[in-house]
Amino acid sequence: MSDQIQGGIAEAMRLIQEGELAEATAVIQRALGGSSLAEGIGYAPVASPDAPSGAGEPIDVESSVVDEAPHPRVASGPAAGRGPATAPRPVASPLLFGGVPLTVPGGLPGLQGLPGAMPAPKEGKTDPTVVPTGGRFVERSYTNQAGTRSYKLYIPSGYIGQEVPLVVMLHGCTQSPDDIAAGTQMNVLAEEHIFLVAYPAQAQGANMNKCWNWFKASDQQRERGEPSLVAGITRQIIDEYKVADGRVYVAGMSAGGAMAAIMAEAYPDLYAAVGVHSGLAPGAAHDMPSAFAAMHQGGPATPRRDIPTATATEQSARIVPAIVFHGDHDKTVHPRNADHLFEHYCTAKRTGRTDEAGGSTPRGTVRQGQVPGGHAYTRATYRDAGGQAIVERWTIHGLGHAWSGGSSSGSYTDPKGPDASAEMVRFFNEHSPRPA
Repeated sequence: MSDQIQGGIAEAMRLIQEGELAEATAVIQRALGGSSLAEGIGYAPVASPDAPSGAGEPIDVESSVVDEAPHPRVASGPAAGRGPATAPRPVASPLLFGGVPLTVPGGLPGLQGLPGAMPAPKEGKTDPTVVPTGGRFVERSYTNQAGTRSYKLYIPSGYIGQEVPLVVMLHGCTQSPDDIAAGTQMNVLAEEHIFLVAYPAQAQGANMNKCWNWFKASDQQRERGEPSLVAGITRQIIDEYKVADGRVYVAGMSAGGAMAAIMAEAYPDLYAAVGVHSGLAPGAAHDMPSAFAAMHQGGPATPRRDIPTATATEQSARIVPAIVFHGDHDKTVHPRNADHLFEHYCTAKRTGRTDEAGGSTPRGTVRQGQVPGGHAYTRATYRDAGGQAIVERWTIHGLGHAWSGGSSSGSYTDPKGPDASAEMVRFFNEHSPRPA
């Protein structure tokens, strides 16, 4: 029996246990169809890992399908209405991504009067860019000693139990999983290239504007606070689905981008690469006053030393490669924060933190480009001695606090920018386990 059929049967059994009989039947039919799946986003399949232990065992797990599209599978290829936002790319390269919101700490007086305060987010439950044909968007929850967070998981129609990558997307203030999924169109990418996408949801009880608490010292440490919840969600998915070893990524926008940077800093053994859009460096703030200062003036990375950010192992000392996007007209999170992120990763390299190639001096290149009819951009890349990117920084000229190349079906997006979604997925694809 082929691995594909075995994986399909295993996934079908899991769906039957959840009561999803129609979906289980469809999975078996696809498995027996003999199509060559499991390339994820261009990776070579590797052995499935043992799931790492989390910060406290899950106390409660709930699962239900909240959005499901009819089952005939869409053909692979660009989504309707998503033309190229940058220069033409190879046929196998990824597609377009979308938008998100601001990074203002929640519960602050006068928030609605701040420049850039966001309107009510758009919900996209019936939008085919949120739930492409044949895919499923399930709502679940994770609980540990730090609390409970719900999340939504997109499962593409091509997933039949084979090993696939996982991308964890962290929304910005006032957003929801549906909103960021609509704006980024990450589920469309997942449907085309076959990978899972998780969207943790910040609880309004934890922050009245649903911002991730990136600015609180208590939410910046490994196995503490909100990082432990996001990591727990990640591990829960690894436990229950076949996530390929070394193919887990985290990304976010604004408050979500700042938390994504914290996750990469605190869990370099869990995430293979990180994408930060309009965010801040880890440790850029430790309370509300310093958060405002960092947002409006730029805050350097200052990881706390009183509580270790990771265990003292070679793996935890590795640099997590980062791709950083920021608009130079951002009035909500100062563009200087992208400078600090860039410096953080390059300085970590120069001061001896390990990378896979073991080189000591990063090599940099700078390129400039222009989206036809849209924004110009500057792209700076630093690579290790083996030629792999340590950090890639995109400065989008004329872009405000919005996701570059985003879809108007989500909040805080700008379709005139270069395609941040495609570039993030391309960057993630480049950071996969190297053949032995």
